[in-house]
Amino acid sequence: MTMGDRLRELRLRKNISQEEVARQIGITRSAYSHYEINNRQPVYETLKKLAVLFNVSLDYIIGGEPGKPETTVTPEAIEIIRILNNMDQERRKQSIDRMMAVIKQAD
Repeated sequence: MTMGDRLRELRLRKNISQEEVARQIGITRSAYSHYEINNRQPVYETLKKLAVLFNVSLDYIIGGEPGKPETTVTPEAIEIIRILNNMDQERRKQSIDRMMAVIKQAD
């Protein structure tokens, strides 16, 4: 399966138009349509945006394992990582410890 096939499949699964995908990742519909028909290859930054939009790995988009299209990396998880990365080491450890305590309580 080509990258274009994967992008089309992911878009149809999400039930959105090429126009909507293009708007959400900040490109033209025409540029996006060229990706789906394999006339052009997206740049790395665009690939990252597509992976987030479709909630899949970059590897899946570019032709990786077809049996594992879904990932656990959500936009919320990315935001949590960004926040943690901006903390000093001590505050980051405290925050992670609190999150782990909440997770253990939920089990």
